[in-house]
Amino acid sequence: MSTGFEKDRVLQCRPPMRTAAKRSTLVSWIDEKAHAELAIVREAREKQVYAYFREFETGGLHTTVGGQPIINFSSNDYLGVTNHPRVKAAAMKAFDKYACGLSSSRVQATTREHVELERGLARFFGYEKCLTFTTGYQSMLGLIAAAADKDTTLVLDSYSHACILDGSFLAAGTPGRAPEIRFFNHNSARSLERILKTRERKNALVLVEGVYSLDGDVANLPEFLEICDRYDAVLAVDDAHGSGTLGAHGRGLAEQQGVEGKVPVLMTAFSKVFGGIGGALLGKTEVIEMVQHNARSFLFSASLPVPIVAAVTTILEMLETEGKALVRELHQKRDYFRGKLVEAGFDLGASSTHIMPVMCRDDRKALFMHVALFECGVLMVPIIYPAVKQGEQRLRVNVTRGHTQEDMDKALELLKTYGEAFFVLSGEDIGPLEA
Repeated sequence: MSTGFEKDRVLQCRPPMRTAAKRSTLVSWIDEKAHAELAIVREAREKQVYAYFREFETGGLHTTVGGQPIINFSSNDYLGVTNHPRVKAAAMKAFDKYACGLSSSRVQATTREHVELERGLARFFGYEKCLTFTTGYQSMLGLIAAAADKDTTLVLDSYSHACILDGSFLAAGTPGRAPEIRFFNHNSARSLERILKTRERKNALVLVEGVYSLDGDVANLPEFLEICDRYDAVLAVDDAHGSGTLGAHGRGLAEQQGVEGKVPVLMTAFSKVFGGIGGALLGKTEVIEMVQHNARSFLFSASLPVPIVAAVTTILEMLETEGKALVRELHQKRDYFRGKLVEAGFDLGASSTHIMPVMCRDDRKALFMHVALFECGVLMVPIIYPAVKQGEQRLRVNVTRGHTQEDMDKALELLKTYGEAFFVLSGEDIGPLEA
């Protein structure tokens, strides 16, 4: 989508500066910067194609927006258990006991419930110890901050999530401790090996995702582990989107690829399958305790609310007792939806999972498709430039266990109709975005 805002148009739209004496209180440089940076947002709103921050009036995969029923196909509630009665009851019971928060960090606000959840997660995923954080984002920041120093090379997949990037960049700005940062080509074992072979620092921490949330493809853990062993590097895997969805029991990509117990450090998040917010870091006892006593994102952040802890614990119990059936149902729906999309001629990029990006490869197509689908009661969020590269624009489509057959068939019919109407299936141009 063209921004449609040249420099002279930005100047014309600036708020009046009045007098120099009043500039500091009326229009500062940050006001001017904000106005210029938001040009593309203003244009999208004017064209009525702005797609973000919609106000949900109920929770779950079936919600309402502005009173209109909406089926959400961009949710990360992959097993559809966030609104399960057992989960709600556990959260309400914990709320009655602890209320919303503990008013401090885990250093002085750790409950028995926190510790029991950490023990349960360690047992489920097969690690010595687990540490929970208030967000998944903070989990990765905490690991990198505690592990990386001037003797470390951080080796990142070029598609790394923001939590990996930000953790690395924060570490790089630490006086006297700054690590070297290198990137390897996405999912390329050859590129990873070349960087490990030529790194400048003694130690190396390789950071990858299990499932890549925008593309739906997965890392090759057996190959990466073999290379890391060969070059004395440590592999850390962010499996937020694989936990609970991959492997026969839902233990993630390591289970699916047959390398359970071999990944040194695992991170997962509670904002996907586990239906809340938060994250967990798993590994050997002393590694996790090092993070526990050094990570600023853990030590200086409020403790995870106990109602969330109770909800996550309940979903973990469901995975332990019903995991095989829950995951099998998710995979059946994934396979059905994928088969119909491929049959219709949609490009799903490199996806091999329940995350299926419908590639539009053009801002306008993605935005128009989103609006048309939303008007018919189906939410598929558009991901456009600069969130992805030019030519990589897509609709974010996640199939979950909680979607019904009717939900899937409705979405598939609408996708095919509008995919043809907006030339997503043909790849033709749709012309300029008119007002």
